Amino acid sequence: MNRKPFNFARFYALFNSLAYEGDREEFRKDLIRQYTGNRTDSLRQMSSQEYDTCCRAMEGLTKRNDQLRKKRSLCLKLMQQLGIDTTDWTRINSFCNDHRIAGRPFARLNVAELEALAAKLRTIQRKGGLKNKQPEVKQATGMNYLLIDLNAPKN
Repeated sequence: MNRKPFNFARFYALFNSLAYEGDREEFRKDLIRQYTGNRTDSLRQMSSQEYDTCCRAMEGLTKRNDQLRKKRSLCLKLMQQLGIDTTDWTRINSFCNDHRIAGRPFARLNVAELEALAAKLRTIQRKGGLKNKQPEVKQATGMNYLLIDLNAPKN
């Protein structure tokens, strides 16, 4: 078996988004059997290729990839309108990592988090955009004034 270690988060995220009435455990086993040719009903015994094929099929059923792609594209467009350089992934991730924005790197955001991010970006845009943290420098005119009291007693 040409299997490298991997976690099953992708499988369970997709599996949990599938609508199914009945015994979920039996449904999971049937799904795994289908993609392993009835060899096993365990995720751990699936090959990498079987696992990937199964996950891609579930992604097709749930349209998850299309949703993610559309939401990411929307968020990147909104960030660009706010003046964030969207060609620099370091800049995008540092912006998203801020706890007031998303609290996680951009690539780790799911559909619901991307929707929340889009709402925050629209709010920022509506309120005038991102504030520049550079202090304002007031320019001096170069003129000095001397006040003289003309009613003062002369000595």
